[in-house]
Amino acid sequence: MSTLKKDKQKVLGEVFDSARVAEFLTAQAPAGTDVDFHALERAYRGMNIDNFVEFLELFSAAGRNLKATNPEGRTLAQIAAEHAFGSDYVAALQQRGG
Repeated sequence: MSTLKKDKQKVLGEVFDSARVAEFLTAQAPAGTDVDFHALERAYRGMNIDNFVEFLELFSAAGRNLKATNPEGRTLAQIAAEHAFGSDYVAALQQRGG
């Protein structure tokens, strides 16, 4: 029996260049998930706060919905508010109307 191992260790706090940040705008959402919520959630889970702020600027400029909800009807700001390190992300969302 073979065991699978991760081929890449998760990097926390990785800094992305502007092109990598912009790639998060093209995220394809799974069926039943709002594409704007999916993009926001992926950025929140994968970016440090500085990259997230840059992402939000691009997201807003593209006319995307900062108040998009997940299938349970919750916004990213509501979800992040429950996380120990989510306050800076919530503040960034709120500054842009999310």
